[in-house]
Amino acid sequence: MLVTGLRYFVEVMFGLGLFFNAALFIPQAIKIFKKKTAGEVSLLTFAGFNVMQIFTVLHGYLNKDYVLMFGFLLSFILCAVVTFLILLYRAR
Repeated sequence: MLVTGLRYFVEVMFGLGLFFNAALFIPQAIKIFKKKTAGEVSLLTFAGFNVMQIFTVLHGYLNKDYVLMFGFLLSFILCAVVTFLILLYRAR
């Protein structure tokens, strides 16, 4: 029973951690959108995050780890928004 409870707790905390990891991209996107400039934000860094996240999504899918897959899919989408905004405002 203790092991089952601990396992459930770890799964919930892991899922929440993935959600909060994804949510950390939101302030950066808002900052870029409000200032209408990507300033000193590194395109290479966010592009690298996108590559790592998409492979993590694929890894989660292939290993049927759907918590990992959906958590990183959300993270990928929000990071892609930041990457898009960087490209958009650098092109101007």
